Amino acid sequence: MDSKLVIYNTLSRRKELFEPINPPLVGLYVCGPTVYSDVHLGNCRTFVSFDLIFRYLLYLGYKVRYVRNITDAGHLEGDRDEGDDKFAKKAKLEQLEPMEIVQKYTLGFHDVLRLFNTLPPSIEPTATGHISEQIEMVKQIIENGYAYEVNGTVYFDVEKYSQTNDYTLLTNRQLEDMLNNTRELGGQDEKKGRLDFALWIKAKPEHIMRWPSPWGIGFPGWHIECSAMSNKYLGNQFDIHGGGMDLAATHHTNEIAQSQACNQTAPAKYWMHTNMLTVNGARMSKSAGNGFLPHELFSGNHPLLNRGYAPMSVRFFMLQAHYRSTLDFSNEALEASDKGYKRLMNAIALLPKLKASNTSEVNIAEIKDRCIQAMDDDFNSPILIAELFEVVRIINSVYDGKTKIDLKGLEQLHLLINDFVYNILGLKEDSAENNGDLEKLMDFLIKLRHEAKIAKDYSTSDLIRNSLQEIGFQLKDSKEGTIWSKS
Repeated sequence: MDSKLVIYNTLSRRKELFEPINPPLVGLYVCGPTVYSDVHLGNCRTFVSFDLIFRYLLYLGYKVRYVRNITDAGHLEGDRDEGDDKFAKKAKLEQLEPMEIVQKYTLGFHDVLRLFNTLPPSIEPTATGHISEQIEMVKQIIENGYAYEVNGTVYFDVEKYSQTNDYTLLTNRQLEDMLNNTRELGGQDEKKGRLDFALWIKAKPEHIMRWPSPWGIGFPGWHIECSAMSNKYLGNQFDIHGGGMDLAATHHTNEIAQSQACNQTAPAKYWMHTNMLTVNGARMSKSAGNGFLPHELFSGNHPLLNRGYAPMSVRFFMLQAHYRSTLDFSNEALEASDKGYKRLMNAIALLPKLKASNTSEVNIAEIKDRCIQAMDDDFNSPILIAELFEVVRIINSVYDGKTKIDLKGLEQLHLLINDFVYNILGLKEDSAENNGDLEKLMDFLIKLRHEAKIAKDYSTSDLIRNSLQEIGFQLKDSKEGTIWSKS
């Protein structure tokens, strides 16, 4: 299959022509969530971005096997094999079995992605469902001389591996700098080298999630899980490995080392990473107090938000930034994006009302070519959206009788909207609670309440506010006026 698609490859730090290993088949692996808490917006941005990538590869005619894992064991609090297992810690706090925690937050994760209208992956393997594959991989790495066992824990020997391989290939960091920035081994540390990491961890007596292995009772390290699952479903080498940029320095670096040490080949041909989220210019984080969860963004129930935003408006907002660019959340940016999304959808709603002329003053085929060029350039969704707003202008102009379009042009217009708005960008009409009729009704009730307040009829004003609150609608007064959100 001829392809003009170019992808930015983190490995080479440049854009490369996309040439699948075995076309038309494409293997895509994306690191999924660690399901010990509600999925955060940073994760959502990554999964929406790779949903766009998945959708466009399908549009180009590739047969894509999209694998996105669920991490439900082995992810410790620290990246240096330190701290508690995240699942065990949360299970103790909530007095539940670890698998109850996994089930609760996996269901929540799926619910959120459904709201964002992401396509499900082809396969969604869990770490706990692939313990035997991970054990076999660890055994092979030991046999190949790149790992060692100490008191029931198996460590990857980074310095031994680095004698014949480039451990810092993905990030281009210097090994000496990494060693200098890593603390000295303590007297009780079992590792030979400061950069060594655990492939298999011996379980303490109180550890709940545990499995038998050749090295005793234990559980897998976080990094080995993705290597084993990607290898099982996509082979020793596949086309694209993706995730958030925060995974590149440790998790993905270790994945490459493990796979190379086990199979004598790098796992993926192209490595793709999404950028971080910021809020009003500052990095989003729990410690900074500026982080909010998807349901808070949808409801507006957060001090930093003026109101709630529908999931499709948020998806549109995310796609207005390139996946490799920083995405900054602010009320102003969300408001502008919400208006843009509604402008696009309002124009699409006019499509059935357009009348064909005998002649055409627009060239839809040229616009389609530009849309494809945008997506072929490393999935440049902001440029695609800009082209679609040219389509919005044309629709409105034809509807107003200022521009002519023939029957063929109308057919091309319908196909273009279906392909690029619905199938590639993954946008759809908002659900009933966010439609225009409801907005008109809420505007009317807010106006009635405002008039009651001017007339000092506070009992009616309070009645409107309280009645709306009882059925799930919040009103928020500000200097600019009253806004509403659905809780």
